[in-house]
Amino acid sequence: MTRAYQALTLVVAAAIFAFGGITGFRLLTSNADTADQAATCTPKTVQKGQRLDSNLVTVNVFNASNRAGLANRVTINLQTNGFLGGTISNSQSATKPSKVAILTDDPRDPRVRLVARQFKDKVAYRKPDITVDTGVIVIVGDDYSGLRKKAPTRITSDRDITACVATVPLP
Repeated sequence: MTRAYQALTLVVAAAIFAFGGITGFRLLTSNADTADQAATCTPKTVQKGQRLDSNLVTVNVFNASNRAGLANRVTINLQTNGFLGGTISNSQSATKPSKVAILTDDPRDPRVRLVARQFKDKVAYRKPDITVDTGVIVIVGDDYSGLRKKAPTRITSDRDITACVATVPLP
């Protein structure tokens, strides 16, 4: 039995080696998949007078406090309310709010107003001095006290807004 077991082990090992060698050679010599990637988002337009939902608003949260992980926790809480998470980082802005600040050129923008309504604290508005690809820029400070319990997750838009809704390409 011992010789039969050794022979069987040798045959199985040789088969695995051959299969691995053939598969590796095929992968090594195959053409690269150079097909264009599908779009990562689909534009969605909210017309003036329509409801803007939180799931169309990306929020970038920056931590200007000494509390480690605060920007991440704020982002998670905003995502619970339906917002899309954007950049999460320590703040490089000159704006150092004690509680919450939103960097924007237009405090009346419905996206900004909807995000501002999430916070318990009074929100300060400042001119942007950091750049992100898209979304609302929020900076939280040492005295940040959290989100409102029943904050609104939609607002009536006073202008046309186009948002990029993420799509997941299926194979």
